Amino acid sequence: MSKPLSYSDKPWLRVYEEAGLPYEFEYPEIPLFELIDKAARECPQSKACVYLEKEYTYAEIKSLVDRLATALSKRLGVKKGDVVGVQFPNSPQFIISVYGALKAGATVSLFSPLLPLPELEYELQKSGAKVMLMGDTRLEEVKSIKEGTKLEHIVVSSLRDYSAKEPELKDVPGAIQLRKLIAESEPDPPALELNPKEDVALLFFTGGTTGVPKGVMLTHYNLTTNIIQTFGPTAAGMLEPNKGNFSVMGCLPFFHIYGFTCAMNMAINWAGCLLLVPDARDSRMIYELLVKYHPLFMPGVPTQFMRLMQEKNVDLSELRGCVPFSGAAALPPEISKKYEEKAGVLVSEGYGLSETSPVTHSNFVAILKGVGLDLGLPVKVGSIGIPVPDTEVKIVDIETGTKEMPVGEPGEMIIKGPQVMKGYWPNPGDGLRDGWLYTGDVAKMDEDGYFYIVDRTKDMINVSGLKVYGRVVDDVLFEHPAVANAATIGVPDPERPGSERVKIFIQLKEGYEPSKELEEDLIRHCRERLPPYAVPKFVEFRKELPLTVTEKVFKRKLREEEIEKMKKAGLL
Repeated sequence: MSKPLSYSDKPWLRVYEEAGLPYEFEYPEIPLFELIDKAARECPQSKACVYLEKEYTYAEIKSLVDRLATALSKRLGVKKGDVVGVQFPNSPQFIISVYGALKAGATVSLFSPLLPLPELEYELQKSGAKVMLMGDTRLEEVKSIKEGTKLEHIVVSSLRDYSAKEPELKDVPGAIQLRKLIAESEPDPPALELNPKEDVALLFFTGGTTGVPKGVMLTHYNLTTNIIQTFGPTAAGMLEPNKGNFSVMGCLPFFHIYGFTCAMNMAINWAGCLLLVPDARDSRMIYELLVKYHPLFMPGVPTQFMRLMQEKNVDLSELRGCVPFSGAAALPPEISKKYEEKAGVLVSEGYGLSETSPVTHSNFVAILKGVGLDLGLPVKVGSIGIPVPDTEVKIVDIETGTKEMPVGEPGEMIIKGPQVMKGYWPNPGDGLRDGWLYTGDVAKMDEDGYFYIVDRTKDMINVSGLKVYGRVVDDVLFEHPAVANAATIGVPDPERPGSERVKIFIQLKEGYEPSKELEEDLIRHCRERLPPYAVPKFVEFRKELPLTVTEKVFKRKLREEEIEKMKKAGLL
């Protein structure tokens, strides 16, 4: 009798072997900014980015990066280990600021341009940023909180700077103009002694949707390694032949780790051209860039693919040859199938976390199939794929986190690998248990080594002691023809303390209107596909569902609103 399959058997390695994909790599110990230097060295005249109808080569971007690094170190006093904040939408300013600060020896702290002021003040205080490079639209807000932070200098840039319609430079009281700072400096960055495995390149805050944000510390090595882990297995068939001559859709916010690694750094590593979209919600701009430049990759989030399918006068069949892949939030299988029907290519799903640089799982088989390389292996829709190279993954019990679950059974997913963070700011090791990161996600693995996300542990719904996984209900709802977007939450049950009831929030497709009949049809649809205890008790139609800055449905906000309403009604 053979012993049961376990996670230590790493069944996913068989997928690599059957597909003929490499799963062992050497990871060079280099600073992250070496990516820009290498691209400019090897492909100086290749396009680095396109921004509001203006194109830049790698030689031009490197010169701007080097000039900013010189200015930061020699004029603004930035030295190794200082924190420099960057708060720009996707733009040349973002790329120049990040790589320029890194070349000055700084740790870069990323801030969302959409961050509410109290949260921005909190993160600025916690990071200890010495310099802030940011868009000029929020300058007065940052000046109002500067006194409570360690900020010494604020450097600003207009959204139209570095575009085809660049505005005339004007002095800004209380700040330095980025373009002027760069123009007045020579490309003479300081010589640095870095330890890529120990020195923190990136600091950013996560967990704002579930609690107090924590600062994630990612080293140069974490970030450069994750590019190779994520794209190395498919590089020989896709990236190496196109080096210096391909483009990547840059519609994911680069201030989020998914866009930072899987769009920006990936493109730069192979000297690709970034198609920069400042507003992640601008489906029209995304579509027009897709049609004009035919990028090789479009990393996105589910809401972006949904919007593209809903955009008027859009022919997704024009996007053949562009490989879409999704992350950051659960991708309903129905959305992937519908996109494939319209665009002729499946949206594959991967998985990662801020704490893992971010990628830990990828659906390599589906990605290669998207460019016509059929490996003869099944594409498992609904799966986040298999672990990327040199990544260990286990499923453990939710209660103690110490007992491995049998293969096929759900539990909390834990991860170990070279992409796992150094720890939460400012303490190395904080947030890890013996090197393992506990993800907070409920997942399961099949016998082929493919993983499936079931739910967030915080999103599990307790119905009289029975577990209901919100993502499972969401996926069922997306199969209904009227549903454009959906979110399932648990609300307290006043009649059974400690228990919850299932409530769904529905955003309807164009042509459908809220009605009692449609509400009953949604309940019937769920009743036919779910166990009785998981069938929703309440339905609420919304014109739009609340989204986080990274385009995830903001379930915590929906729960908080429901609890507040119940308190006002005297039910709690």
